[in-house]
Amino acid sequence: MTNLFPMFVKLAGRQVLVVGAGKIGEPKIGGLLETGARIRVVSLDATPTVRQWAREGKLELELRAFSADDLAGAFLAVVATNSRTLNERVYHEAQGRGVLCNVVDVPDLCDFFYPAVVRRGDLQIAVSTGGKSPSLAQKIRQQLEKQFGPGYAAWVGELGETRKLILASDLDQQRKLELLHSLASREALEAALAELPEPALAAKGEGA
Repeated sequence: MTNLFPMFVKLAGRQVLVVGAGKIGEPKIGGLLETGARIRVVSLDATPTVRQWAREGKLELELRAFSADDLAGAFLAVVATNSRTLNERVYHEAQGRGVLCNVVDVPDLCDFFYPAVVRRGDLQIAVSTGGKSPSLAQKIRQQLEKQFGPGYAAWVGELGETRKLILASDLDQQRKLELLHSLASREALEAALAELPEPALAAKGEGA
């Protein structure tokens, strides 16, 4: 068993290659659009939505067969085709170039997995089963959505602003730590949430 290292990665400005732009690839591409990554999509065909994103300049779309040179300069690659042969080829080419790769729904051909995510503004809670059971990850995500309601988004935003003020103050380090911990207490949370509006809910699901 390989233990996974959980982390949140900044993709803004980094090049991401997506091979495949059909029904499987479209949601993966959609998720990447939110990160600010430089997205390059290579596929024999593409859904109308992916084509529209390309027309809007949100990504680079090349309607052709995959070439190993497509991986040059890529930080990571996402493979979303229905061809086992092509999936394996892209994965092994990526391995040889040191490019992190995820072949959708094929855990054995993944260096990383898409977790099930609860988003509340800057607060993100990710759940992964290492590709073993996306359904279980989804169920846990649904439970967490109830536990961590939409009000957390605004509260976390206010915490961030208050944290900046405390850290910039002339208080001694111990007092700063005490204040920061008290702000994150359940009592402070309940008081804050009672006064906050409920912004729109956003969540994503796990996949290999």
